Amino acid sequence: MTGPIFRLGVLVSGSGSNLQSMIEKLHSGPAAIEVAVVISDRPDAYGLERARAAGISAAVFLPGDYRDRTGHDQAIADELEARGVDLVVLAGYMRVVTPALLKRFPQRVINLHPALLPAFPGASGIEDALAYGVRITGVTVHFVDEGTDTGPIILQEAVDIAYNDTVASLAKRIHDVEHRLLPQAIELIAAGRVGLSPDNPRKVTIRRHSPSASE
Repeated sequence: MTGPIFRLGVLVSGSGSNLQSMIEKLHSGPAAIEVAVVISDRPDAYGLERARAAGISAAVFLPGDYRDRTGHDQAIADELEARGVDLVVLAGYMRVVTPALLKRFPQRVINLHPALLPAFPGASGIEDALAYGVRITGVTVHFVDEGTDTGPIILQEAVDIAYNDTVASLAKRIHDVEHRLLPQAIELIAAGRVGLSPDNPRKVTIRRHSPSASE
């Protein structure tokens, strides 16, 4: 690898399958991207074991150890800054992050959502799409703002819903897309190809090429 390392801080609450896709596709690979630290709000999150198995630092910040959500997020932000993190990735992190973290990493926090936002935001995107009866759903990678799944959209990919789909069968196909789309978005950001439109701060622009040293 040449050039500086682009360092990720990954926040997880559960199994960490998307973390595993980052480890396999990005960590210490040719794109000079590494997962610097994995943080969870739950000590039993399997994502922590995935991190340790890959030799990645892992830490737990229990919400009950702090006075409020702001204090919890301040402590996490301190840890991320101490690790020199360039981008914060919410990968199955089941807490809404507060300005205490977002303001420390402006336009450097991204989230993965199992629906085509702005449709079906919140914690049950797959179930909501099935219940509503739509024929197409998908996956969204977006910047995080102070709302719930309302930040500027970076990448999306559609997933068809079959007439006999269950939550489990649809979730399997959505997760397959997630495992590909999230690393792709991170690579684009690490290469400096993602930005916000000067004419519309809610619109993400993606350059065809990385900015040159002279730009």
